[in-house]
Amino acid sequence: MTTTSNPKKNALCNTCTLKLVSIAYRRAPWFRLFREPLRAGMCFLSWVHRVNPAEYEVRTPACFGCIRFYKVTLKEKSGLFRQMHNLCNPLFDALLEQIVTEEEVKQAKSYARSATAGEVRPEEAAQWMEGQRPGFSADVFPVERETGGKTKERKL
Repeated sequence: MTTTSNPKKNALCNTCTLKLVSIAYRRAPWFRLFREPLRAGMCFLSWVHRVNPAEYEVRTPACFGCIRFYKVTLKEKSGLFRQMHNLCNPLFDALLEQIVTEEEVKQAKSYARSATAGEVRPEEAAQWMEGQRPGFSADVFPVERETGGKTKERKL
């Protein structure tokens, strides 16, 4: 009996939105009132569509479970998500860009591109991710995480 393993998918990340959202939450607590219902909708749709972030190649381990992987999969699998994303994302981006600085956006773009390429050293990733929680930050999604050839179950 032979088994075939599915190759991991690539998820390109152009901006570390997680970092920008963390900054926005500190500066404008009201931003949570806009983002959290969107995040909850993504959480529900990810459960419905059985999204597994372990299907994606993660070149920077600190990025494992990032909401970006859920978003990419939902764009592929859910027409409802695509419609809602087309309606909400321009407003989300506009609000976020009013809260964070241009320099912070540039840094988030630079980090995301380096992380996607696997060019971020572990200590850089740890410093960047300090105070942030990737994924949905809830105990509703058990996910598999590859670490050194071993697979562990991790709850987000």
